[in-house]
Amino acid sequence: MGVVSVFGNEVDKYYDKLLAGENGITLIDKFNASNLPVRFGGQIRGFRKKKHLKMLLLINKERAGVLVGSGLGCMSQFSDSVESLNITHDFRKSKHYFAPHSFINSSPALLAIHLGFMGLNYSISTACATSNHCFCAAANHIREGEVDLMIAGGVEAPFLSFGVAGLAATTATLTRNDDPQTASRPWDKDRDGFVIGEGAGVLVMESLEHAMKRDAPIIAEYLGGAVNCDAYHITSPRPDGFGVSSCIQRSLINAGVSVEEVNYINAHATSTVVGDVAELYVLKNIFKKTEGIKVNATKSIIGHCMAAASGMEAIATIKAIQSGWVHPTINQFNLEPAALDFDRVTNLKQQHEINVAISNSFGFGGHNSVVAFTAFKP
Repeated sequence: MGVVSVFGNEVDKYYDKLLAGENGITLIDKFNASNLPVRFGGQIRGFRKKKHLKMLLLINKERAGVLVGSGLGCMSQFSDSVESLNITHDFRKSKHYFAPHSFINSSPALLAIHLGFMGLNYSISTACATSNHCFCAAANHIREGEVDLMIAGGVEAPFLSFGVAGLAATTATLTRNDDPQTASRPWDKDRDGFVIGEGAGVLVMESLEHAMKRDAPIIAEYLGGAVNCDAYHITSPRPDGFGVSSCIQRSLINAGVSVEEVNYINAHATSTVVGDVAELYVLKNIFKKTEGIKVNATKSIIGHCMAAASGMEAIATIKAIQSGWVHPTINQFNLEPAALDFDRVTNLKQQHEINVAISNSFGFGGHNSVVAFTAFKP
């Protein structure tokens, strides 16, 4: 697993901060946000690129691929070049990598160039459902025998003035600028929008045979997943929840598990007025008896990292499976009645032996994606 987050780029440190319920939301200082309706978020500071080369041992690079998606793409390159063009009015001043680095496929392409992976390489862009969508597709490529190994996940870096302004214009974002620390509050009656975050989350996925052959440390088993579309509205979920319900049920079928086997759900739970309740409604209808099913919301701590969200939440899910500790949902003050039906992990971490975990992600455009994990048992 690999992560870039407001808590750094070490997976264990990232999860320790989640377990502690340490809020990662702060005022934006990357640019002057004083004239924007949103002036805070899960902004990354002091990022340093690290090289991880151990995984390259005993890998046939022609059968190793990269599937990393993004929602907004490389906005900083785009912004810098457009600003330069506006100032000079001379296209020759544009940076030579303006176009290729602005494309969403630049993420997997650059990673493949760095690692020398010559197998399948492309991006998926399904807004906030992106990372889970990439996991599903990567697993299918491995199952079909097209590759032995895939790096899969998502990345998002929206903290530019026009990026934040554009997201705020959707009216789905929170504007509680006077209280960023308690801003993201999934399932709370006083929630009023999602908090913008950024980051990256990827998994190294491979067949069991290939992992054992190279003596890889197997940290969890991907059971299955599903993707679909609401086909209803560009930003709002279907009122009847059919798309989300169908996606969860299909993911369990693909994973080969029953609803009774699931005892942990990392919810999408963005802190939006409509979305949070809609997800609870669907979960209640599917799982019926919710006692013993722990439910939490990673976005309450790090904000909504959009295309990277489900990648970062998959890591939180797998760490919960590994450690037996589930991180809390913070900022729980005045809960919706529907939330009281669930065994929520509220404000403090809880011990929990996970049998099967699912992680939900739903995005603008009506894109839905759900994946299921369990502990690896040789």
